[in-house]
Amino acid sequence: MIKRIIFPIWILLGSIYLLAGQSVHPQELARWKQKAARLTIVRDQWGVPHIYGKSDADAVFGLMYAQAEDDFRRVEMNYLDAIGWLAKVEGRAALYHDLRAQMFVTETRAKAIYQQSPTWMKALLESFADGLNYYLFTHPAVQPLVINHFEPWMPLTFSEGSIGGNITTISLKQMQAFYEPGSKEVSILEEDPEILEPPQTGSNGFAIAPAKSVSGNALLFINPHVSFYFRSEVHVISEEGLNAYGAVTWGQFFVYQGFNEHCGWMHTSSYADVMDEYVETVEWRDGKYWYKYGSEWRPVETQTVILPYANGTRMDQDTMTIYRTHHGPVIRKEGDHWISIAMMNEPLKALSQSYLRTKAHDYRSFNKVMKLRTNSSNNTVFADSKGTIAYWHGDFIPRRNPGFDWEQPLDGSNPATDWQGLHRVRQIIHLKNPESGWIQNCNSTPFTVAGDASPKPSDYPTYMAPEADNYRGINAVRVLSDKKIFTLDTLIAAANDPYLAGFEKLLPDLIKAGKIEKVNQQDEKEALRILENWNLSYGQHSIATTLAITWGEKMRRLGYSKLSPGQRPEAFEFTDFMINEIPAVDKIKLLSESLLELKDNFGDWKIEWGEINRYQRLTGNIQETYNDDKPSIPVGFTSSVWGSLAAFSARTFEGTKKRYGTGGNSFVAVVEFGPKLIARSVVTGGQSSDPKSGHFTDQAGLFCNGQFKSVNFYPEDVRNHAESTYHPGE
Repeated sequence: MIKRIIFPIWILLGSIYLLAGQSVHPQELARWKQKAARLTIVRDQWGVPHIYGKSDADAVFGLMYAQAEDDFRRVEMNYLDAIGWLAKVEGRAALYHDLRAQMFVTETRAKAIYQQSPTWMKALLESFADGLNYYLFTHPAVQPLVINHFEPWMPLTFSEGSIGGNITTISLKQMQAFYEPGSKEVSILEEDPEILEPPQTGSNGFAIAPAKSVSGNALLFINPHVSFYFRSEVHVISEEGLNAYGAVTWGQFFVYQGFNEHCGWMHTSSYADVMDEYVETVEWRDGKYWYKYGSEWRPVETQTVILPYANGTRMDQDTMTIYRTHHGPVIRKEGDHWISIAMMNEPLKALSQSYLRTKAHDYRSFNKVMKLRTNSSNNTVFADSKGTIAYWHGDFIPRRNPGFDWEQPLDGSNPATDWQGLHRVRQIIHLKNPESGWIQNCNSTPFTVAGDASPKPSDYPTYMAPEADNYRGINAVRVLSDKKIFTLDTLIAAANDPYLAGFEKLLPDLIKAGKIEKVNQQDEKEALRILENWNLSYGQHSIATTLAITWGEKMRRLGYSKLSPGQRPEAFEFTDFMINEIPAVDKIKLLSESLLELKDNFGDWKIEWGEINRYQRLTGNIQETYNDDKPSIPVGFTSSVWGSLAAFSARTFEGTKKRYGTGGNSFVAVVEFGPKLIARSVVTGGQSSDPKSGHFTDQAGLFCNGQFKSVNFYPEDVRNHAESTYHPGE
């Protein structure tokens, strides 16, 4: 399965260094300059780039150039991740990360798809590469880690816009155990996420119908939860009808979550069932592997890939053989059986859908783009200027035989377990203009998206929406139901509602435990009184928030340790598990440990939440560093695990006693779709990754206090707030 070859690093990278040292071909440079001359970049008072191009391709050229100006390192790293070249930087620890990526799209396949792409897509792909290459040409001091020359096929490896796509659910440890049996090397870059702090793959999306809007216009709230600085705020315009504003994932040439003058779209990570595992019966004979399918035996397909990885001062490489059946690649082994996986793998269609939706002008045209059915990892909340609000629970849903349990691996030898095509968009869980007048999704069940007007589970196959509700979903339904009518300001207030539903059952249980254990220590008794009188709402000046979070995290850690291997309960289920499985004496013990920890770190356990929960940005590096002695800003909101709609995932680091945020709210916006669009937005910290830039942390104060800036959308607004105007290369 694996063959290791060792080369000096200069042999494998020689062609890259040679390319970097070569002069650019005059024709290539002329093409770059022509494109640059046809577009203008205007940076407003916040450093947000507004890119104006003659054609869509010109605008893409400028968009990529502007992204590289703001954070080239993140652009490059996202492509090392997507292509499967991360081990060239991270070493062998990333080898199986790279193998996983190349199981689905290799460089060879991406190049072939590029060659077969329609003319309009080829033009965008070529401008993507041209924009980044022109940036490198005009910034010779910038030293890429690996990619000295970007190529048009690369975006086809990174086509949907979500953080890691569906493939991140595939265990790297299990892959290594199959493809490299018996290996004792530490060669896994990432571990399975703990339930203690789920990864920030969440997000909140709200849409308000005209009937519940003071202005009579539809409103949209956009709130992705990702690792900090994962996305950038941009505005890209062309004379071919492109006019999209919003969040772009570094390195992509489409606005992922945002709006144009006529409509807006917010994606939340979906847990709709879009992947299936198959148990394959495999035999070795006649010098190859065969797998059983129905009454026949089929040859297992093989694919050889070469995976280079950094090893100190040299570059090594492994040659690996990937196995696959017609279901998909083999990802692990269970007993004597191999496990293959089936998932969406249509790079060209996915990239087309990601781009074309940014040019939709109403519900009908947006829904038409949805019919490409390649948005496999996202739900969509939508609003338009005609007053329509809508929700789609994914749009890639395989059609399956309802007689099987699709949450478990299927018998790959039974043809009846094969997918039977895809459900049409009109057949998936969808909602348009509900009677409630509002829509919400917070990565939870679609059956609460509009309160009593939500879709009914009985109308759909169970595999379409296996996910349960969560505490953010509970909060969202409450705040949207309670408000009779909305403005942009009250929608912002609703989105920043501080109630933490995750403590509704946990804290009464703790108070009960205190009575059972007859707590008589003065500090513990006082802490219990504070928590009993708390309104469950976070705040910078709240001592109760400090106590609840400190104790709650210890509870989750202890509860996690008591779970059976592989057990991953839903949010409400895990709360009940902690209440039932952790004895009262241990709950009080954890409270005592929390008070002692706070005393040791800060001299007193009565400390306000904002004193220890902080925002700090010092270096602009992908891996930020934190320092208690350096300036930081207090933050009131908390991790989304407790139901905080405004999410702020924070922890301590080596050498710190305070907690610093690393993920949660990122690009956040509210939009009103009237005769003239009105929008406000904020990003984590600022537009630039350069600590010397005035736009490094100029939005940090707004961000930490849940406040927004006005969006400069129309040309006159952009001109009136222009900080700099230039062509790329100037």
